[in-house]
Amino acid sequence: MSGPGLLLGAVAYDPKVVTIWDGFRAWLREQGLDFDYVLYSNYERQAADLVGGRIDLAWNSPLAWVRARRMADAAGFSLTPVTMRDTDCDLRSLVVVRRDSPVTSLAGLRGRVVATGAVDSPQATLLPLLALRDAGLVPGADVDVRRFDVGVGLHGDHVGGERDAARALLAGTVDAACMIDGNLLLFTREGILTPDSVHVVGKTPLYDHCTMTAGPSASPALVEDLRGLLLGMSYGDSRLRPLLDLEGLKEWRAPRVSGYAQLERAVDAASFYDATGAITASQYRP
Repeated sequence: MSGPGLLLGAVAYDPKVVTIWDGFRAWLREQGLDFDYVLYSNYERQAADLVGGRIDLAWNSPLAWVRARRMADAAGFSLTPVTMRDTDCDLRSLVVVRRDSPVTSLAGLRGRVVATGAVDSPQATLLPLLALRDAGLVPGADVDVRRFDVGVGLHGDHVGGERDAARALLAGTVDAACMIDGNLLLFTREGILTPDSVHVVGKTPLYDHCTMTAGPSASPALVEDLRGLLLGMSYGDSRLRPLLDLEGLKEWRAPRVSGYAQLERAVDAASFYDATGAITASQYRP
């Protein structure tokens, strides 16, 4: 047991994480909820601690949700999704090529080099590579995969690998690059790519991103209190708005797990975790 209140584990993928959760912690305590948080350097330890009862809640990446769910199932209990952001719903990853490329579809990438993000990035590696597999291409055999392992252990929250993949595409050292749709827009704003420099040759189906998850040590009553407080946060509140902006949302929403089915398939196809949540990816060292 972590204590009488609620203890959340978050991953420190960026210094702003401290500002976000310091602010949320203060606000939640003012509402009468005994709440605290701890930071992790990687999602694998966070997931293990959630299932092991050393923290009550985890601010999960989608991949951390998959691992924690499998570990909990293997231990004979279920986790409780609490909430997610409006911006976590209905996302899509893209495979893009340079505008002057002769490639017009995923099938046209056979025999070519595809750049991805970090090995553990759902959005820039696992899901796009599943899209290639669904198009009949075996990564590492039919296409050469060039990974950019930046921020390994952060499950793609550090977008440096995606950014480096985009730079490699622009430099002409790879034939295609994988990225989430929002980061295509970001890299355009940053000037790494321009609107007329690339075009999209493949898209994943829609999927969901992060979810807050309660583990076996969490008080169900306190979890419901937390859920109600988060869902009640108003973007119009001048104190909360800067924190919500930093966390990338305008409102918290009720959770759903149907949006992770595609990632479950991608994890199995890549042999990333086994059915019990054990890490089986040979090149993954968080």
